[in-house]
Amino acid sequence: MTRMVMCAKIGRELPGLEEAPFPSPLGERIYNEISQQAWEMWPQHQMILINHFGLTLNDPQARQFLREQMEDFFFGEDAKMPEGWVPEGVPGPSGKGAPGPSAKGGGPARQK
Repeated sequence: MTRMVMCAKIGRELPGLEEAPFPSPLGERIYNEISQQAWEMWPQHQMILINHFGLTLNDPQARQFLREQMEDFFFGEDAKMPEGWVPEGVPGPSGKGAPGPSAKGGGPARQK
């Protein structure tokens, strides 16, 4: 039986993750409050952040920045999808979902 969660990102009850994405309090919170569908939105947003800020994933500052951005993406003030947004694959008034939120704030300083 599929585990359902009231998704903090999408704002409706949807199938949840099968397990926590990583072992930490944030990973447990994502497991308990984020749907599989919302979780699948993160890699694209993460790639935008990596490319925009020129992050190197072996840099501890860059990894910390991405963890903070992940928490903000799922649970921050502007984390909810815009009113009227429909998840991909679910028909809505326009037949399309709205784009995800844009990155805000600055990234870690780049090392030269």
